[in-house]
Amino acid sequence: MPKKSIESNKVAIIGCGRVGMTTAFSILHTGVVNELMLFGRDKSKLLGEKLDLEHGVSFLHPVTISISDNYSELADADMIVITAGAAQKPGETRLELAQKNIEIIEYTINQLVKHTLNATVLIVSNPVDVLTYRAYKLAGFPKGQIFGSGTVLDTARFRFHLSEFLGVNPRSIHAYVMGEHGDSSFPVLSSATVGSQPLTEFPNFSETKAKEAYQKARDAAYKIIESKGATYYGIAAVVTNLVKAVLSNAKTVLPVSIPLHDFYGHSGVALSVPYIIGRRGVETVLRPKLNWEEKQALEKSVNTLKQFG
Repeated sequence: MPKKSIESNKVAIIGCGRVGMTTAFSILHTGVVNELMLFGRDKSKLLGEKLDLEHGVSFLHPVTISISDNYSELADADMIVITAGAAQKPGETRLELAQKNIEIIEYTINQLVKHTLNATVLIVSNPVDVLTYRAYKLAGFPKGQIFGSGTVLDTARFRFHLSEFLGVNPRSIHAYVMGEHGDSSFPVLSSATVGSQPLTEFPNFSETKAKEAYQKARDAAYKIIESKGATYYGIAAVVTNLVKAVLSNAKTVLPVSIPLHDFYGHSGVALSVPYIIGRRGVETVLRPKLNWEEKQALEKSVNTLKQFG
Protein backbone atom coordinates (compact mmCIF):
# COMPACT_ATOMS: atom_id res chain seq x y z
CA MET A 1 0.00 0.00 0.00
CA PRO A 2 1.50 3.38 -1.01
CA LYS A 3 2.56 5.66 1.81
CA LYS A 4 -0.07 8.24 2.69
CA SER A 5 0.57 11.93 3.08
CA ILE A 6 0.76 12.90 6.73
CA GLU A 7 -0.67 16.31 5.82
CA SER A 8 -3.80 15.41 3.84
CA ASN A 9 -5.86 13.83 6.62
CA LYS A 10 -9.21 13.62 4.82
CA VAL A 11 -11.81 11.62 6.71
CA ALA A 12 -15.14 10.56 5.22
CA ILE A 13 -18.10 9.37 7.27
CA ILE A 14 -20.49 7.08 5.38
CA GLY A 15 -23.85 7.13 7.13
CA CYS A 16 -24.79 10.41 8.78
CA GLY A 17 -27.40 9.40 11.31
CA ARG A 18 -27.01 9.92 15.03
CA VAL A 19 -23.78 7.91 15.34
CA GLY A 20 -22.26 9.41 12.20
CA MET A 21 -23.05 13.02 13.06
CA THR A 22 -22.09 12.74 16.72
CA THR A 23 -18.81 11.29 15.50
CA ALA A 24 -18.38 14.14 13.01
CA PHE A 25 -18.91 16.74 15.73
CA SER A 26 -16.48 14.94 18.02
CA ILE A 27 -13.79 14.63 15.34
CA LEU A 28 -13.89 18.37 14.69
CA HIS A 29 -12.55 18.96 18.20
CA THR A 30 -9.38 16.91 17.63
CA GLY A 31 -7.46 19.12 15.22
CA VAL A 32 -6.12 16.10 13.28
CA VAL A 33 -8.53 16.34 10.32
CA ASN A 34 -8.09 18.86 7.50
CA GLU A 35 -11.14 17.77 5.50
CA LEU A 36 -14.26 16.08 6.80
CA MET A 37 -16.66 14.63 4.22
CA LEU A 38 -20.23 13.72 5.12
CA PHE A 39 -21.36 10.97 2.75
CA GLY A 40 -24.95 9.78 2.29
CA ARG A 41 -27.93 9.51 -0.02
CA ASP A 42 -29.90 12.56 1.17
CA LYS A 43 -27.78 15.55 0.14
CA SER A 44 -30.42 18.05 1.25
CA LYS A 45 -30.15 16.75 4.83
CA LEU A 46 -26.36 16.59 4.58
CA LEU A 47 -26.31 20.24 3.52
CA GLY A 48 -28.06 21.19 6.75
CA GLU A 49 -25.61 19.11 8.78
CA LYS A 50 -22.68 20.71 6.95
CA LEU A 51 -23.90 24.26 7.61
CA ASP A 52 -24.62 23.50 11.27
CA LEU A 53 -21.09 22.15 11.78
CA GLU A 54 -19.47 24.98 9.84
CA HIS A 55 -21.06 27.58 12.10
CA GLY A 56 -19.03 26.23 15.01
CA VAL A 57 -15.70 25.92 13.17
CA SER A 58 -14.54 29.41 14.20
CA PHE A 59 -14.33 28.07 17.76
CA LEU A 60 -12.53 24.88 16.71
CA HIS A 61 -9.60 23.87 14.51
CA PRO A 62 -9.61 24.96 10.83
CA VAL A 63 -11.21 22.29 8.65
CA THR A 64 -13.00 21.99 5.33
CA ILE A 65 -16.39 20.27 5.51
CA SER A 66 -17.89 18.77 2.36
CA ILE A 67 -20.83 16.56 1.43
CA SER A 68 -21.21 13.90 -1.24
CA ASP A 69 -23.26 11.00 -2.54
CA ASN A 70 -20.68 10.03 -5.16
CA TYR A 71 -18.21 7.28 -4.25
CA SER A 72 -15.62 8.60 -6.71
CA GLU A 73 -15.13 11.59 -4.39
CA LEU A 74 -13.75 9.23 -1.74
CA ALA A 75 -10.74 8.39 -3.91
CA ASP A 76 -8.37 10.66 -1.97
CA ALA A 77 -9.71 9.89 1.53
CA ASP A 78 -7.14 8.87 4.12
CA MET A 79 -9.71 7.26 6.36
CA ILE A 80 -13.32 6.15 5.82
CA VAL A 81 -15.66 5.54 8.74
CA ILE A 82 -18.73 3.41 7.99
CA THR A 83 -21.67 3.93 10.34
CA ALA A 84 -24.41 3.26 7.76
CA GLY A 85 -26.95 0.59 8.56
CA ALA A 86 -30.12 -0.27 10.39
CA ALA A 87 -30.10 0.69 14.06
CA GLN A 88 -30.43 -1.79 16.91
CA LYS A 89 -33.98 -1.87 18.28
CA PRO A 90 -34.93 -2.28 21.94
CA GLY A 91 -34.46 -5.95 22.91
CA GLU A 92 -32.70 -6.80 19.64
CA THR A 93 -29.20 -8.32 19.79
CA ARG A 94 -26.43 -7.05 17.55
CA LEU A 95 -26.33 -10.41 15.76
CA GLU A 96 -30.03 -10.14 14.91
CA LEU A 97 -29.12 -7.09 12.85
CA ALA A 98 -26.81 -9.18 10.68
CA GLN A 99 -28.78 -9.80 7.51
CA LYS A 100 -30.10 -6.24 7.25
CA ASN A 101 -26.65 -4.72 7.45
CA ILE A 102 -24.66 -7.34 5.53
CA GLU A 103 -26.38 -6.19 2.33
CA ILE A 104 -25.49 -2.57 3.06
CA ILE A 105 -21.84 -3.33 3.83
CA GLU A 106 -21.47 -5.48 0.72
CA TYR A 107 -22.72 -2.69 -1.54
CA THR A 108 -20.58 -0.10 0.24
CA ILE A 109 -17.37 -2.14 0.08
CA ASN A 110 -17.89 -3.02 -3.58
CA GLN A 111 -18.14 0.71 -4.32
CA LEU A 112 -15.07 1.55 -2.25
CA VAL A 113 -12.98 -1.08 -4.04
CA LYS A 114 -13.80 0.63 -7.35
CA HIS A 115 -12.78 4.07 -6.19
CA THR A 116 -10.25 3.92 -3.36
CA LEU A 117 -7.49 1.45 -2.59
CA ASN A 118 -5.45 3.35 -0.03
CA ALA A 119 -7.90 4.55 2.61
CA THR A 120 -7.97 2.93 6.02
CA VAL A 121 -11.55 1.72 6.56
CA LEU A 122 -13.13 1.65 10.01
CA ILE A 123 -16.42 -0.22 10.36
CA VAL A 124 -18.70 0.85 13.18
CA SER A 125 -22.08 -0.53 12.03
CA ASN A 126 -23.39 -3.59 13.88
CA PRO A 127 -22.91 -6.48 14.12
CA VAL A 128 -19.43 -5.05 13.73
CA ASP A 129 -17.52 -8.36 13.81
CA VAL A 130 -19.69 -10.01 11.16
CA LEU A 131 -19.56 -6.94 8.92
CA THR A 132 -15.81 -6.53 9.38
CA TYR A 133 -15.13 -10.11 8.32
CA ARG A 134 -17.44 -9.81 5.30
CA ALA A 135 -15.81 -6.50 4.28
CA TYR A 136 -12.31 -7.96 4.66
CA LYS A 137 -13.12 -10.89 2.40
CA LEU A 138 -14.82 -8.71 -0.22
CA ALA A 139 -12.24 -5.93 -0.42
CA GLY A 140 -9.05 -7.94 -0.67
CA PHE A 141 -7.17 -5.10 1.02
CA PRO A 142 -3.98 -5.80 2.99
CA LYS A 143 -4.59 -7.16 6.48
CA GLY A 144 -5.29 -4.35 8.93
CA GLN A 145 -6.45 -1.78 6.37
CA ILE A 146 -10.06 -2.66 7.22
CA PHE A 147 -10.97 -3.09 10.86
CA GLY A 148 -13.95 -2.74 13.17
CA SER A 149 -14.44 -0.67 16.32
CA GLY A 150 -14.81 -3.98 18.13
CA THR A 151 -14.78 -4.03 21.93
CA VAL A 152 -13.10 -0.66 22.46
CA LEU A 153 -16.38 0.72 23.85
CA ASP A 154 -17.01 -2.44 25.88
CA THR A 155 -13.53 -2.08 27.36
CA ALA A 156 -14.09 1.60 28.17
CA ARG A 157 -17.37 0.76 29.88
CA PHE A 158 -15.74 -2.08 31.81
CA ARG A 159 -12.87 0.10 33.02
CA PHE A 160 -15.35 2.80 34.08
CA HIS A 161 -17.37 0.37 36.17
CA LEU A 162 -14.19 -1.13 37.65
CA SER A 163 -13.05 2.36 38.60
CA GLU A 164 -16.26 2.92 40.55
CA PHE A 165 -15.34 0.38 43.21
CA LEU A 166 -11.54 0.48 42.90
CA GLY A 167 -11.34 4.25 43.36
CA VAL A 168 -8.87 4.64 40.46
CA ASN A 169 -9.06 6.68 37.28
CA PRO A 170 -10.24 4.39 34.42
CA ARG A 171 -7.20 5.42 32.36
CA SER A 172 -4.97 3.74 34.93
CA ILE A 173 -6.82 0.42 34.67
CA HIS A 174 -5.47 -1.91 32.00
CA ALA A 175 -8.20 -4.49 31.60
CA TYR A 176 -9.68 -5.62 28.28
CA VAL A 177 -12.98 -6.98 27.10
CA MET A 178 -12.25 -9.33 24.19
CA GLY A 179 -14.21 -11.43 21.71
CA GLU A 180 -17.49 -10.47 20.08
CA HIS A 181 -18.84 -6.94 20.45
CA GLY A 182 -21.93 -8.54 21.88
CA ASP A 183 -23.25 -11.10 24.30
CA SER A 184 -20.35 -13.58 23.97
CA SER A 185 -17.67 -11.03 24.87
CA PHE A 186 -15.58 -11.74 27.95
CA PRO A 187 -13.35 -9.84 30.39
CA VAL A 188 -9.67 -10.71 30.71
CA LEU A 189 -9.03 -10.46 34.45
CA SER A 190 -6.10 -12.85 34.77
CA SER A 191 -3.60 -10.47 33.14
CA ALA A 192 -5.28 -7.14 33.99
CA THR A 193 -3.27 -4.55 35.90
CA VAL A 194 -3.60 -1.24 37.69
CA GLY A 195 -0.30 0.46 37.07
CA SER A 196 2.08 -2.47 37.26
CA GLN A 197 0.13 -4.28 39.97
CA PRO A 198 -2.09 -7.24 39.06
CA LEU A 199 -5.75 -6.21 39.24
CA THR A 200 -6.60 -9.26 41.37
CA GLU A 201 -4.06 -8.12 44.00
CA PHE A 202 -5.17 -4.49 44.07
CA PRO A 203 -6.66 -3.10 47.32
CA ASN A 204 -10.47 -3.29 47.31
CA PHE A 205 -10.45 -5.85 44.48
CA SER A 206 -13.45 -8.17 44.50
CA GLU A 207 -14.00 -10.85 41.88
CA THR A 208 -17.74 -10.57 42.43
CA LYS A 209 -17.67 -6.81 41.87
CA ALA A 210 -15.39 -7.23 38.84
CA LYS A 211 -17.87 -9.63 37.25
CA GLU A 212 -20.69 -7.22 38.06
CA ALA A 213 -18.69 -4.45 36.37
CA TYR A 214 -18.36 -6.60 33.25
CA GLN A 215 -22.07 -7.44 33.25
CA LYS A 216 -22.91 -3.74 33.43
CA ALA A 217 -20.57 -3.10 30.49
CA ARG A 218 -22.00 -5.98 28.46
CA ASP A 219 -25.61 -4.96 29.02
CA ALA A 220 -25.10 -1.19 28.77
CA ALA A 221 -26.28 -0.87 25.17
CA TYR A 222 -29.57 -2.63 25.91
CA LYS A 223 -30.22 -0.31 28.84
CA ILE A 224 -29.35 2.83 26.87
CA ILE A 225 -31.42 1.79 23.84
CA GLU A 226 -34.39 0.98 26.04
CA SER A 227 -34.06 4.36 27.73
CA LYS A 228 -33.44 6.73 24.80
CA GLY A 229 -33.53 4.65 21.61
CA ALA A 230 -29.87 4.59 20.59
CA THR A 231 -26.28 4.87 21.78
CA TYR A 232 -24.06 7.48 20.13
CA TYR A 233 -21.95 9.57 22.55
CA GLY A 234 -19.79 6.69 23.77
CA ILE A 235 -19.20 5.18 20.34
CA ALA A 236 -18.48 8.62 18.88
CA ALA A 237 -15.73 9.07 21.47
CA VAL A 238 -14.35 5.64 20.52
CA VAL A 239 -14.34 6.38 16.79
CA THR A 240 -12.72 9.77 17.34
CA ASN A 241 -9.97 8.09 19.36
CA LEU A 242 -9.43 5.52 16.61
CA VAL A 243 -9.30 8.20 13.91
CA LYS A 244 -6.69 10.11 15.95
CA ALA A 245 -4.70 6.91 16.50
CA VAL A 246 -4.52 6.23 12.76
CA LEU A 247 -3.92 9.76 11.47
CA SER A 248 -1.31 10.61 14.11
CA ASN A 249 0.37 7.19 13.84
CA ALA A 250 -0.11 6.87 17.60
CA LYS A 251 0.80 3.17 17.98
CA THR A 252 -1.99 2.92 20.53
CA VAL A 253 -3.05 -0.50 21.84
CA LEU A 254 -6.80 -1.06 21.53
CA PRO A 255 -9.07 -4.14 21.22
CA VAL A 256 -10.41 -3.70 17.70
CA SER A 257 -11.95 -6.30 15.42
CA ILE A 258 -10.08 -7.87 12.50
CA PRO A 259 -9.91 -11.46 11.21
CA LEU A 260 -7.90 -13.80 13.43
CA HIS A 261 -4.97 -15.75 12.05
CA ASP A 262 -4.05 -18.56 14.43
CA PHE A 263 -4.79 -16.59 17.58
CA TYR A 264 -4.77 -19.29 20.25
CA GLY A 265 -5.50 -21.67 17.37
CA HIS A 266 -8.45 -19.69 15.98
CA SER A 267 -8.78 -18.33 12.43
CA GLY A 268 -11.49 -17.49 9.93
CA VAL A 269 -13.50 -15.07 12.05
CA ALA A 270 -13.21 -11.41 13.06
CA LEU A 271 -13.37 -10.43 16.71
CA SER A 272 -11.52 -8.23 19.17
CA VAL A 273 -8.14 -8.80 20.76
CA PRO A 274 -5.55 -6.08 21.54
CA TYR A 275 -3.76 -4.64 18.51
CA ILE A 276 -1.33 -1.80 17.89
CA ILE A 277 -3.03 0.94 15.81
CA GLY A 278 -1.01 3.23 13.55
CA ARG A 279 -1.08 5.09 10.25
CA ARG A 280 -1.69 1.92 8.26
CA GLY A 281 -4.54 0.80 10.47
CA VAL A 282 -4.10 -2.35 12.54
CA GLU A 283 -0.39 -3.14 12.55
CA THR A 284 0.47 -5.75 15.18
CA VAL A 285 -1.53 -8.28 17.18
CA LEU A 286 -0.72 -8.73 20.86
CA ARG A 287 -1.27 -12.00 22.68
CA PRO A 288 -2.27 -11.40 26.30
CA LYS A 289 -2.02 -14.43 28.53
CA LEU A 290 -5.38 -16.13 28.98
CA ASN A 291 -6.26 -18.63 31.69
CA TRP A 292 -8.28 -21.75 30.94
CA GLU A 293 -11.62 -20.05 31.60
CA GLU A 294 -10.76 -17.15 29.29
CA LYS A 295 -9.62 -19.51 26.54
CA GLN A 296 -12.98 -21.27 26.79
CA ALA A 297 -14.76 -17.92 26.55
CA LEU A 298 -12.70 -17.03 23.46
CA GLU A 299 -13.69 -20.31 21.82
CA LYS A 300 -17.35 -19.66 22.62
CA SER A 301 -17.15 -16.21 21.04
CA VAL A 302 -15.43 -17.61 17.93
CA ASN A 303 -18.12 -20.30 17.54
CA THR A 304 -20.91 -17.76 18.01
CA LEU A 305 -19.59 -15.55 15.22
CA LYS A 306 -18.74 -18.40 12.85
CA GLN A 307 -22.46 -19.11 12.52
CA PHE A 308 -22.57 -16.10 10.20
CA GLY A 309 -19.74 -17.20 7.91
